[in-house]
Amino acid sequence: MEHTTGLSVLEISAIFLSITALLAYVNNRFIGLPTTIGVMVISLVVSICAIFLGLLGFDDLIDYEKGLLAQLDFTEVLLDGMLSMLLFAGALHVNINDLRAYKLPIAVLAFIGTIVSSILIASVVYVVMPLLGFELSFIWCLLFGALISPTDPIAVMGILASAGAPKSLETVIAGESLFNDGIGVVIFVILLGILTSGEIPSAAHIGHSLLVEAGGGIAFGLILGGIMYYLLKSIDSYQEEVLITLAGVLGGYALASHYHLSGPLAMVMMGLMLGNQGRSYAMSDETRHYVDLFWELIDEILNAILFVLIGLEVVIIAYSTNLFIAAVLAIIIALGARFVVVGLTTKTFSQQLELPKGAWKVLTWGGLRGGISVALVLQLPVSPERDVLLALTYGVVIFSILVQGLTIGKVARSVHPSHTKVLGPGA
Repeated sequence: MEHTTGLSVLEISAIFLSITALLAYVNNRFIGLPTTIGVMVISLVVSICAIFLGLLGFDDLIDYEKGLLAQLDFTEVLLDGMLSMLLFAGALHVNINDLRAYKLPIAVLAFIGTIVSSILIASVVYVVMPLLGFELSFIWCLLFGALISPTDPIAVMGILASAGAPKSLETVIAGESLFNDGIGVVIFVILLGILTSGEIPSAAHIGHSLLVEAGGGIAFGLILGGIMYYLLKSIDSYQEEVLITLAGVLGGYALASHYHLSGPLAMVMMGLMLGNQGRSYAMSDETRHYVDLFWELIDEILNAILFVLIGLEVVIIAYSTNLFIAAVLAIIIALGARFVVVGLTTKTFSQQLELPKGAWKVLTWGGLRGGISVALVLQLPVSPERDVLLALTYGVVIFSILVQGLTIGKVARSVHPSHTKVLGPGA
């Protein structure tokens, strides 16, 4: 591990970027999986080999990997670095007319569904985990429910695009994922504050926090989007306009975080505004081409790096037979909660939703978890409970990306897009 000490930020970045480029090449040349899944599979295999060699007494590889990861704060890299750009890039290509057509299921799943799922998962985990020897207080179970319930927009939009789902379902899943991670992060922060302070806030305080962070984030994103729209409309030079979008994303996210507003929701709203009104009325054809190309490349590169990091971070998990069983149970519990939330939503609003028959299968199986869940669990204070939740989170995330991600296309193609709403232009 000594050869990784004292590396600069530039050196660390260069190492991980080089690893990602190499794994992306290997996947494209020899394996042929979707890039995000392929690079994670290879990095996961590398991590498992490092663990196995460590058990045999060959510690160099695992020590080197742990040394690199120790100098890279995954939570900071994702939540304060990548997330703003990934969310903006994802929202930039979502047609707002499509979202309006399915605003009811998106709102129910993203807001009410996230809260219900968090409580369901927490309750079952609280009952089941002691049977395996893991005593978790209910606040820890709630934290796990909050961090694992939101579907990850990065994973969802990266994988769903090639899945072949009916347009209506793709719109609902993508729209839900763009909004529910912001809600999940706000709930997680409130619960983490309760854990660290030991004080339970009043319902009014929690409601105020949700309103200020979530509502404030949405309002801030709209205001910032309006400012950027004016700036882009007032000039016609793609170099400066691409630069303005990049500055708006990084600066806007930092400003939202500084004032304790939801940065993720702000980026989603700004991306939706510039991706629709901005693309139509504030950009020339040339600018639109370069803005799209720039953010597509940013999205692809950061996605690949993120999924490599998820695979490499496996070496920090303390594993045991009971933890493995607990992780398997967590996968079943998370899927069960997703099924309940989706089932209740599609059943209750069956007349209004007008989704294809069997939509619940795609909505349940397409609820992918990813890097945001990992970043949140790594924020928890060091403790035996954190080690348990880390293993549970990784179990759900890896299953979600590898198994659900690779099979969602087959599930999606089994649903026929009949009797769905007519979507707006660009559908």
